[in-house]
Amino acid sequence: MTVARGGMARAWGGGPGHRLYSVVVFVLLASLDNVAIGLIPPLYGPISAAFEVPQRLLGLVTAVSFLVSAVAAVCWAYVGDRTHRKPLLMIGTLLWAIGTGGSALAGSYGVFLIAQFVAAIGLGAVGSVGFSVVTDLISPRRRGLVMSFWGLSQGAGTLAGTLVGGLLGSADWRRPFWVLAVTGLVATLAYLFTYDIRRGQSEPELAGALAAGGDYDYRISRADVPRILGRRTNRWLILQGLTAQAAFGSLVWLPVLFTQRAEAQGYSTATAVAVGSVFATLFQLGGVFSIVGGLIGDAVQRRTPRGRAMVASIGILAALPFYLVLFFVPIRIDVPDGAGTGAVVGAVLGSVFTEPSVGLSLLAALLALALTSANAPNWFALIADVNPPEHRGTVYSLGNLVNGVGRATGNYLVGAAFQALRTAFPPPLNYAVGLAAFQLFFVPTGVMYWLASRTSPRDIDTVNHLLHNRGERLEE
Repeated sequence: MTVARGGMARAWGGGPGHRLYSVVVFVLLASLDNVAIGLIPPLYGPISAAFEVPQRLLGLVTAVSFLVSAVAAVCWAYVGDRTHRKPLLMIGTLLWAIGTGGSALAGSYGVFLIAQFVAAIGLGAVGSVGFSVVTDLISPRRRGLVMSFWGLSQGAGTLAGTLVGGLLGSADWRRPFWVLAVTGLVATLAYLFTYDIRRGQSEPELAGALAAGGDYDYRISRADVPRILGRRTNRWLILQGLTAQAAFGSLVWLPVLFTQRAEAQGYSTATAVAVGSVFATLFQLGGVFSIVGGLIGDAVQRRTPRGRAMVASIGILAALPFYLVLFFVPIRIDVPDGAGTGAVVGAVLGSVFTEPSVGLSLLAALLALALTSANAPNWFALIADVNPPEHRGTVYSLGNLVNGVGRATGNYLVGAAFQALRTAFPPPLNYAVGLAAFQLFFVPTGVMYWLASRTSPRDIDTVNHLLHNRGERLEE
């Protein structure tokens, strides 16, 4: 690792408007990987019918795509922590668009699987490298708030994917993939105009040195990996994803639960898919409260360095009973069979006020998602707090790798659980029981956040001293 002074040409722009545009672009584009994640589950039925394969093989596509994206993200992030980040983001987004377009063109299950893998490789760059850039754009005092928008954009992406997949794809499953591919091409162009942020620019300990013309030129090396894993908070932040994402991964089947409920009431497949997608989208709106979770994390963190981890732990554990209500309260669906998209959306929204069971389910969903959404912004912010700038993308990607393993495992195993439970619980009850069982993975997640709250104060203090010493050297 070396330190250079001066000499680096200032990127064009960099004023408040340009920085705001850059934050907005990175936050919005972070949602794209979750749009892709949410797109396929509502279309399991139509796609499996088109390729003449069982639905569990479509669940396998989703599960393996999680894993491929997570493994690719480690490679993207390591390179991003060593070199210029904007080109990597553009290349990754372009790969993602190509893979999504290839999915729309696929004429067989094998081609569809390969196209999804190409898209997953590209998506690995969006989250890991983008995270490193965004942490350099915001100060530590506001990390929870801005990271809540980062996490919210990903939750919104899942909602958008579920909605776009179910509504645009109910008549033609290929249409949503075309829309998403075009979006990826537009996103590649949007990256061209973002501010090329300097590494470490948001750190108070480096502000004086960077303003005086110094350049923070520390870069990650393989020798840093033991130090990264040696930080106890990093270990808890990475490991919690294994259990948290097993629970979150199972939730991509939520549209299927509501689709099965609609079919059990006699609706045709096309109408049931649309109904299931709208219900699942509506019930996941509680994720918008991640902003509140980020604000609370910032506020508590200013009182105690344990704050962010404590907020995440309490939120995760408190959400469990509300998920059980969501899965088991029966809802009555009153939609004209064969109705258009507008009629389906209107009927579902109206049922919130006319059907008490739907209103209760919505309330439970909002509370469950609001509480668990405290996880994301505080996880993102803690990674930035306990690691120097040149390590953050890599640590995020390692956490994302474990997240991917957990989510892939949860997504695939819950599908197998649904099949096993059919012998004792007929659909849609088997889906409700399976989803409820997988939410128990949140218990060890909450415990690990509590343990992180005990180790984070020392790790944060260590990083602050490190950056302070480096800032003094830059000024010499």
